[in-house]
Amino acid sequence: MEKLTGKAIIAMGGGPTAVINQSLVGAVLQARQYPHITQFYGAFRGVEGLVEEQLVNLSEATRHNLEMVARTPGAGIRSTRVKPDEEHCKRIFDVCKAHGIHYFFYIGGNDSAETCRIVNKFAMEESYELRVMHIPKTIDNDLLVTDHCPGYGSAAKFVAQAFSGANLDNRSIPGVYIGVVMGRHAGFLTAASVFAGKYEDDGPHLIYLPERPFDNDRFLADVEAVYRKYGRAVVAVSEGIQSAEGVPVAATLVADVEKDAHGNVQLSGSTSLGDALMNLVKEKLKIKRVRSDTFGYLQRSFLGCVSDVDASEAREVGERAVQIAAWHRVDGSITIERVGDYSVRYKLASLQDVAKETKSMPESYIEGHNNVTTEFKNYARPLMGPLPVYERIHAPKVEPILTRDSPTTLL
Repeated sequence: MEKLTGKAIIAMGGGPTAVINQSLVGAVLQARQYPHITQFYGAFRGVEGLVEEQLVNLSEATRHNLEMVARTPGAGIRSTRVKPDEEHCKRIFDVCKAHGIHYFFYIGGNDSAETCRIVNKFAMEESYELRVMHIPKTIDNDLLVTDHCPGYGSAAKFVAQAFSGANLDNRSIPGVYIGVVMGRHAGFLTAASVFAGKYEDDGPHLIYLPERPFDNDRFLADVEAVYRKYGRAVVAVSEGIQSAEGVPVAATLVADVEKDAHGNVQLSGSTSLGDALMNLVKEKLKIKRVRSDTFGYLQRSFLGCVSDVDASEAREVGERAVQIAAWHRVDGSITIERVGDYSVRYKLASLQDVAKETKSMPESYIEGHNNVTTEFKNYARPLMGPLPVYERIHAPKVEPILTRDSPTTLL
């Protein structure tokens, strides 16, 4: 097959991750192996900057510089929350055509896949050969078709380690701790908190996901039962938990809930849900020591908390996108298929199959209304890689002399 000669461009969309730059660098360096890809541009601030022609020539970046960027969290050429409509996508196509770009790579989630689909449609309508490839990325792990998404493993590792620390703190000075984790519709990231526990009484003791209806009274009963059993409680909550009617819990507990530009209840970046649940426990259960944290942006691009598997796979999907586009002159979305225990292979899905929609955690991954199963642990464990080890003091009890009848708490 005759090779398609022309320039390439890459953009980033949505929230950054700890390994998104691996995909960027993988694509740029892979393209240098193909003489028919004459230049490789980067769109500054994603498709928002692309339509304004804010471009950088990544062909002139040194390999050393790119490799250093690859190991750096956050979007190296910036990202955007803009969701392009038809008019915006037409402008993207026009810019590509004007610059002689024949390869368009977009790193992002389901909205980015939809952008790819629309841009590809305009190219076909004008009989302009533009190879459009979607490179998967999202810490929510909610893309269709693929087994998992680059970015998830590292974020999950952070969540597990953060809850390990919170559990050790909570055991030192007992009380109730509530940690709110990202995930509007899918609970994959919150579920990763289960790896924080080592001993039988370790937290998180309760895990609440968007896939299960949340009930305030049942939540209070759960917390009270755990608190009575262990004298403390560590709770992991997804920001997207909702009532049986599908109403975000944040909207039911907070009087003046914020909304984003699309009319959705503001979940990420707001501490309102954690504060509301904390106050609910204090008021109804009369427990004095109750604390909450909202992880927010911390879990997305935390420096120094990167899964090796995640980084490797993020690099590979960037390389594969360029390889397939350059060799086979096709469009699509790169997917990861799990084979064996643990190995993967990379495949190509149609843009239509990945665009717009999201997936939730399978029923087999969820236990009851406040926990996850061993099947989920087996799914997520290899994506995070090894976690730090912690230990307790193991020492014999010294029998009391002056306070023989007083209760004693062992280490």
